[in-house]
Amino acid sequence: MTPEAVSKLLSFVLRHQPEAVGLRLDEGGWVDLDVLIAALATRDQSITRSVVIDVVRTSDKQRFALSPDGSRIRASHGHSKTVALDYEPASPPDTLFHGTVARSLPGIRRDGLTPRRRQHVHLARSAGEAAAVGGRRGVPVVLEVRAADMAAAGHVFLRAPNGVWLTDAVPAAFIRFPA
Repeated sequence: MTPEAVSKLLSFVLRHQPEAVGLRLDEGGWVDLDVLIAALATRDQSITRSVVIDVVRTSDKQRFALSPDGSRIRASHGHSKTVALDYEPASPPDTLFHGTVARSLPGIRRDGLTPRRRQHVHLARSAGEAAAVGGRRGVPVVLEVRAADMAAAGHVFLRAPNGVWLTDAVPAAFIRFPA
């Protein structure tokens, strides 16, 4: 399996469907790494511990984290299941960015950014990062989020170890839409 394929499989299992391979995540989204490897092996996915660790350590997106002792693994964000990520609230920069596509704009103008099937709304540090995310679904549209103003209004932001900013929702009033 290619590193990209392993990353996609880990995303599916650790973010959305652990039960698909007979796993149960703890309240923080963690699972024992050896238990994960064994569960994947029962589904004809022969992935070694070293391959998983290599994907975690070398992935440019850093979607996964290992526990300090290397015995457990979890997705850093993006869960469709409720997980206590234990990230401390953080003060965001003035502006963060969200990548989307044009067909989503009417709903975003009406409802703001909502997590939909995820636990949090994901925001990027740069317009380029947001464009890369939006570009996965078509021609990207980058929205600017007045994050510091949101925080001043009482909205809470979390920052994942890989630099992705998380919040419960972004009201439309805090979004700068492209002309």
